[in-house]
Amino acid sequence: MDTISTKLDKRSLELRKQIVNMMKKAGKGHPASAFSIVEIIRVLYDDILKYNPKNPKWALRDRFILSKGHGCLALYVILAEKGFFPKEELDRFCALDGLLGGHPETKIPGVEVATGSLGHGLAVGIGMVLAARYDKAKHKVFVLIGDGESNEGAIWEGALLAGKHKLDSLVVIQDYNKCQSYNRTCEVQDLEPLTDKWKSFGFAVKEIDGHDISQVKKALSSLPLEKGKPSIIICHTVKGKGVSFMEYNTKWHHPKPTDDEYEQMYKEVCGEEKAK
Repeated sequence: MDTISTKLDKRSLELRKQIVNMMKKAGKGHPASAFSIVEIIRVLYDDILKYNPKNPKWALRDRFILSKGHGCLALYVILAEKGFFPKEELDRFCALDGLLGGHPETKIPGVEVATGSLGHGLAVGIGMVLAARYDKAKHKVFVLIGDGESNEGAIWEGALLAGKHKLDSLVVIQDYNKCQSYNRTCEVQDLEPLTDKWKSFGFAVKEIDGHDISQVKKALSSLPLEKGKPSIIICHTVKGKGVSFMEYNTKWHHPKPTDDEYEQMYKEVCGEEKAK
């Protein structure tokens, strides 16, 4: 699945438009890392997770951890859409008096764990699953990790533990866009054979196109993938999906776009020529 040509629908493009708006106003952000996970987070909050935006700490909620916290622009636009906080906060992304920083923090309604120090989210999620088992609670814990993040030893220590304890209420979602901050993942630290690795750690594994809404929904609606095993959904994605000059281009990991580049982004995600 090295070439992903999935066409984005109107809603996916609108979410990307909001991400571009946030970046334009803040002058910073990780757009390519956010664009690769928009469809995953969209499906989670539209169709899968149990949550209550009026009561973010509702005891029966499912837990979602964005372990690759630098992709938070995608999470923020969805949380605002679902009513966790006013949409006006999106306009104050990274402002000194704003709620939303460059990485998720627990002061933000709907954010379970502060993330951005890569490799930690999976271990925290495993702790949540073990606590739920002790309390005989029924909720699931979803952890979205990056492929560059998977260079971290903590990811694989966590995988060992999850497999050992047969944590079938744990769902790991891997954003496998095959690029990290400065190069292709295969050049920095190759993860292949990735599916075999996760299976060897005791996980049930499914590979999908992470931009195909129907595939994402089907995979996340059939959990656990195997009773008695933690699940991992390996989502083949495109870093920068939706903007042609950003796709597979590591320059766009944490860029400072020019005005012309912003205009081009708008043309590609919504046919508009002026940043809002």
